[in-house]
Amino acid sequence: MHTRITQLLGIDYPILGGGLMWLSDAPYVAALVNAGCMGYITPRSFASDAGFSQALQQCAELTQGKPFGVNLTLSSRPEANADIFRWMEMALSQGVRHFETAGYAPTPLIAALHDAGAIVVHKASSIRHALSAERAGADAIALVGMEEGGHPGTNELPTMLMGALALDRFEVPVVLGGGIGRGRQIAAVLAQGLDGVLIGSRFLVCDEIQTHRAYKEHLLDCDENSTVRLLQSLGNTWRVLRNDTARQIEAIERAGARDHADFGELIRGSTARDHAYALGDWQRGMLSLGPSIAFAHRIEPLRDIVRELMDEAHASLTRTASLVSP
Repeated sequence: MHTRITQLLGIDYPILGGGLMWLSDAPYVAALVNAGCMGYITPRSFASDAGFSQALQQCAELTQGKPFGVNLTLSSRPEANADIFRWMEMALSQGVRHFETAGYAPTPLIAALHDAGAIVVHKASSIRHALSAERAGADAIALVGMEEGGHPGTNELPTMLMGALALDRFEVPVVLGGGIGRGRQIAAVLAQGLDGVLIGSRFLVCDEIQTHRAYKEHLLDCDENSTVRLLQSLGNTWRVLRNDTARQIEAIERAGARDHADFGELIRGSTARDHAYALGDWQRGMLSLGPSIAFAHRIEPLRDIVRELMDEAHASLTRTASLVSP
């Protein structure tokens, strides 16, 4: 299946795997690449530069020379971005030329990546910010709607509406993310005239994701109502699994909290890593998750999920074509 994004990235299918905090490691990203998609390692997930460097080397070995990417997410807090350019240089030095950028004021980062000959896909949750990234030189845009698991920003618009609005506003390829987990949705995105999709939550039950099996088994029991958006009061909206931690945070917000300190340890990202991902205790931590988890029915290799998605997308596009009279 050929679109502008497959041509730009040199991939078989118009699917990008989202950069999942704590989870976008070498086995997962390599599985995406080997299945014909593009994936991005997240350096923020590693405790040290040595760990990140080792992941880059392992991914290169697992993909046997196929290109893979690195996610560089810019925080609104400048002090949290101190490592960004060092991570960029580490990735470049090991031959990485595909990057997913996200977050605030990406212009200097995009310029530096282009100076190194890299291809940049910028992820944004608003058309205004995405257009700014395009003007800054982004080679493609990943536009995410309110259904996105994780951080969809303050955007209140659903994914498909975002895509329809984007059609006439961008010159670079645009992929759409948020709530996508079936091939028929991929077909709908392509039928609109967009170039591909960004998928995260649907892949959380693949074999290659390094989380406890008990957590994955709970995800299989989830439906489209199993997630909730929190922390809007902080301007840091986070869509997560509806669990004990989420309910505690929801109660604190209702009580009028307006500062990160009001939530204490509840919003620490490492809680999810240490309890749900490592031990299977899905009641602990802010666990990024979107409603497309409702489409997950078994734990299986990622390549099988991609094959099912693309088979259904092909069938849907073929059926759509038959609706048009010659």
